[in-house]
Amino acid sequence: MEKGRGMVIRRVQAVRRRFFGKPVAPRRDLRGRKLVVTGASEDSLGHATARILLEWGAEVTVTRRRGAESLAETLRSEVGRANAARVTGRDLDLSSAESVEAFASWYHAERGELDVLVNNAGIHLDLLSRWKEPRRTEDGFELHWRTNYLGTTHLTRRLLPLLEESARRTHDARVVMVVSKLHERGRNRAFFEPPARYSSWDAYGQSKLGLMHFAMELHRRSAGGGLATHCLHPGEVFTNVASAGLAGNSVVEGARNLLAPLEAFALMSPVEGAQTSIFCATATEAEGGHYYRDCSIARASRELADTSVAARLWDENQAWVESHAR
Repeated sequence: MEKGRGMVIRRVQAVRRRFFGKPVAPRRDLRGRKLVVTGASEDSLGHATARILLEWGAEVTVTRRRGAESLAETLRSEVGRANAARVTGRDLDLSSAESVEAFASWYHAERGELDVLVNNAGIHLDLLSRWKEPRRTEDGFELHWRTNYLGTTHLTRRLLPLLEESARRTHDARVVMVVSKLHERGRNRAFFEPPARYSSWDAYGQSKLGLMHFAMELHRRSAGGGLATHCLHPGEVFTNVASAGLAGNSVVEGARNLLAPLEAFALMSPVEGAQTSIFCATATEAEGGHYYRDCSIARASRELADTSVAARLWDENQAWVESHAR
């Protein structure tokens, strides 16, 4: 049943691409380039991103919370024997400081070089807005903020020495932040004064605005050194993110499964959605310090103009990360 449904969706997506195709990242020879792509579970944006990078010759480490080695095996079967040896899977839970530290220590010891970090992993839960109070992690943070912002910035800072070394060597190292147009729901004041009423959608947007502030501040601090940062909205993509966000409501889940072919036609496929990520990670014409959509620079929230907020968040984030150093 599931296999048949997947075949129908792929055919629908093929028709959609033929008539409504989006911009495609120009192919680049990535032999010798080492990349990390987080959140690369099957049928996801990250999975499509990793597969294309492998096909272009890169060495790619992929992550998901659990079972990353089986994920790597899936990719090996998809990209063929010539590319299979260049993919590695490693578990990574961004909501756990211990997991981030363990991954970073492993990567430094076992890989030792990194040219591009694609921060694709993230969560968007409670799509039906049923939560009236924030759901918190064991260490007391709102779940979206803890995973999307704190976890991602923690990982980025721990891998930054390798990226900076690559920048010195190649003058082309990159940090790619997969954010969302929903960063526009975020507000600078909410970083320091929590809103009176909780909205999981606003919390998600706030986490993405925080990531954009981090990325832009990193770019400002690294300007001229060969390390560029990029933020992007991948577009409306048919992936498993919505399934996680709708989990627990059998009626809505059933309706979504029934209407999946229609949704697949209305939304982009993961391969289409991955194009802007790949453009930012590989294209020679991609300029750091910008927000991208459809492989082009796009207009971002006005909140990003306040660089004092970015600097304050940077310092607070650095202190938090250093408190978790091994």
